[in-house]
Amino acid sequence: MRRALFPGSFDPITLGHYDIIQRGVKLFDEVIVAIGINADKKYMFSLEERQRFLEDAFKDEPKVKIVTYQGLTIDFCREINAEFILRGLRNPADFEFEKAIAHTNRKLSKIETVFLLTAAKTSFISSSIVRDVIRNNGDYTVLVPDSVRVK
Repeated sequence: MRRALFPGSFDPITLGHYDIIQRGVKLFDEVIVAIGINADKKYMFSLEERQRFLEDAFKDEPKVKIVTYQGLTIDFCREINAEFILRGLRNPADFEFEKAIAHTNRKLSKIETVFLLTAAKTSFISSSIVRDVIRNNGDYTVLVPDSVRVK
């Protein structure tokens, strides 16, 4: 079974994340969407909310599983027998940052990173932009899946 881990904070999930996961499902037998837990990071949405957003977005996709994890991504990959890490690239800065992580992960393990370029229509979207739109009462709904609703 070809299993890929798609790690992130998903604070919140964006249409860019959604697109990468949907396309990843076509490449892998299973895509594990893993919400990383970092006690030092300040999140807009609770872990439970982020998990619910993802679960609701992929409720009809049996090849997508939503989990949480702490620690090194490669250690979690080993724990769940994921041979691949799936990552999306929006721009050259993403590539440089992700390349360094991918090289480190490969040096420390045999886990390969697979990069997918974001769709042109979502390449400008980031979770930090979505959070800024939400904080300023803008229409964030055009940037996220329908499962993301702010109270």
